Amino acid sequence: MSTHALSSGDLTADRRADYARMLGEGGDPGAAAELMEQALDLVPGWAAGWFRLGEYRQKAGLAGAADAYRRALECDAQDIFGAGLKLALLGEAEIPSQPSSRYVERLFDDYADRFETALVERLDYVVPQALAAMIAATGRQFRLGVDLGCGTGLLGPEIRDRVTRLEGFDLSRNMLAKAAEKQVYDHLAQADLSLAPEGSGLFEGAAMHRADLITAADVLMYLGDLENAFVLIAALAAPDAILAFSVEDSGEPDSFVLRDSMRYAHGEAYVAALCAIHGFTVAATQKTAIRKDGGKAIMGILFVAARTT
Repeated sequence: MSTHALSSGDLTADRRADYARMLGEGGDPGAAAELMEQALDLVPGWAAGWFRLGEYRQKAGLAGAADAYRRALECDAQDIFGAGLKLALLGEAEIPSQPSSRYVERLFDDYADRFETALVERLDYVVPQALAAMIAATGRQFRLGVDLGCGTGLLGPEIRDRVTRLEGFDLSRNMLAKAAEKQVYDHLAQADLSLAPEGSGLFEGAAMHRADLITAADVLMYLGDLENAFVLIAALAAPDAILAFSVEDSGEPDSFVLRDSMRYAHGEAYVAALCAIHGFTVAATQKTAIRKDGGKAIMGILFVAARTT
C-alpha cells in the first residue's frame, strides 16, 4: 500500500492530505507541506502523514524535514516508510546496517503490480539475463536452485533449464504471488534475509546445505551489512554449490554506502572478503550497467563464486 493511501482515520485530515498530494505532484511542495501541517494538527499520531510532510519539506528546501521523519519514527517503531533511511541520508542519524524489514516488505508489496513494467520496459533491467549467462558459463547442471529475493520471478525462467528443482523466496507476499503466475518455481515461500537461519523462513521443513545453486539477483542492495545474508547463504549451500548474485557498485572497494535511492551499494573487495569468510571463492565478476535510475545508468557488479570449504 502506498504512503498516500494510508488513511489517518480523520476525513478532514485525509482531505487536506489529498490536496497536499496534488500540490506536491503539481510541483509545489512548499504549499503541500503547509497543508500537511494542517492535517497533522488534527491527527498528530499519523506516521504516514509525518513521513509525507518530511518529503514535502525536503523537496521544498524547508527546515524541519528531519523533525518530521523523527515524528514518523515515533509514531511507527517498525518504520514501514523508511524514515530511518531518510534521516541517515540527511546526516541526522547513523547509516543503518540494514533497513527495516517491514519497510522493504511494504515497498515491494506496493510495487508488485507494476514491478516488471517499470524495471524491464522502462529501466532497462538486465541482471537476470546477464547472471544466467554467467551461470551457463560454468557448464554445470544443478540438482536444486534457491533463488533468494526472487521477486516476480524474472530470473527463474532464465535458469530453469539448468536446475532439476527450483525454489524461490522473497519478503513480499505480493511479489511471490506474481512469481507463482509464471509456473516456473517448484516451491515459493516468504523469507527474511535479515534474520538468523532458524527464523528466516528458508529452512522450515527443509534441510540445510541443500542447494547446489544459490542466486540473489538485485536483492542485496536492500541490505547494507551483508554478513547475515552470507550466514544464510552458507547454511543453504551444499559442498559443491555455486553462488551467483548482483550488487550495486559503490566505487569504494572495502565498504557499503547508502544512496539517495534508499538502496545500498557495495564494494567489490568487501563482497569478495565476505565470500572468502563464508567458504566461497569468487570465480568470475562482471561490472556492467544493471538498470537506469532517473535517466542515469546504475553500475553494478555480478559475481559467480564457488563453495570451497
